[in-house]
Amino acid sequence: MAEKRDYYEVLGLKKGASDSEIKSAFRKMAMKYHPDRNPGDKEAEEKFKEVNEAYSILSDPDKKSKYDQFGHAGVDPNAGFGGGGFSGFGGFEDIFGDIFGGFSGFGGGRGANRNGPRKGSDLQKRMDITFEEAAFGAKKEIRLTKNVACEDCGGTGAEKGTEKKTCPVCGGSGRVQSVQNTPFGQFATQTTCSRCGGSGQIIEKPCSKCNGSGKVRKTVTISVDIPAGVDNDSVIPIRGQGEPGTNGGPAGDLYLILNVAPHKLFKRQRDDLWLEMPITFAQAALGDEITVPTLRDKVSYKIPAGTQPGTVFRLKGKGVKSLKSSRYGDLYVKVDLEVPTKLDNKQKKMIREMGEALDSDCYQKKKSFGEKLRELFE
Repeated sequence: MAEKRDYYEVLGLKKGASDSEIKSAFRKMAMKYHPDRNPGDKEAEEKFKEVNEAYSILSDPDKKSKYDQFGHAGVDPNAGFGGGGFSGFGGFEDIFGDIFGGFSGFGGGRGANRNGPRKGSDLQKRMDITFEEAAFGAKKEIRLTKNVACEDCGGTGAEKGTEKKTCPVCGGSGRVQSVQNTPFGQFATQTTCSRCGGSGQIIEKPCSKCNGSGKVRKTVTISVDIPAGVDNDSVIPIRGQGEPGTNGGPAGDLYLILNVAPHKLFKRQRDDLWLEMPITFAQAALGDEITVPTLRDKVSYKIPAGTQPGTVFRLKGKGVKSLKSSRYGDLYVKVDLEVPTKLDNKQKKMIREMGEALDSDCYQKKKSFGEKLRELFE
């Protein structure tokens, strides 16, 4: 048998850690290695047992004191805290009740009944939508293959016309108790009933359609309302569309994670939109009334004479609706001066003549630069 690791090391703590530190470390480790989050992972299952064992010792003041003085020998690894004491994770409802309260993923609160209703697992799915659908909202449909309650048996797992029966081994509790005599006295341990697997009930005649599981795989179509204002990686919860619950418990939830396609013209920053718009030299120099595209329509905007490249003007309320209120963001338009690249001889001559007619006083930046240059050499 492999040598046991130090309990403080198991929880990632140093010797002498406080009760709150031990509790916090156990919460983190238990959530990481819990079987519900690592289905079929034997290594995670063993680590979960190890974490539970460490916490059962360090959370008890008397056992912790003995362990701090004598190590593993002080708490006797065969005294109900090692080996079979953690089979099926039985006997730890009180620990999870104290640490996790009513968190559904860990079987409910303190003293939670394993035979009681349990919520089904949550599901995740990514969905692709357009830029406009994210901005304005949309109604969509998705197809999802998942477990659903078997229609033949109503999710009970028992053949139609029959019922589950109370387990004769555990009497319906789902757990069996054993008592061990040790040098430190008697220790009672609880383990999961091997006959019913902890459910407290047995199925004498399983449903022929679901083989007694109460669930079948099925592809379903789900309608989704995409609210206006969502963005890339927004999450939309759809209640009750996850995996079916156990023992009459509610179904889990489906979480849609959105992938929003980029737009050809607009860039989004939260609720605001940005647009780079080319204008000609004549429009920049003389001013003009230009047509600006928005997500909803087109609007006219008068740019003043002498507009400089890189100038940004704002169109209020022409952005995206806020997801949290009725407010709309703004549209910011950045002017991009387009310099002509194809000129005939006549056009070149006219530009030269215009350049010769314009002195530095006509250019605000050029005039300022010339003054600074003169000051530098003077």
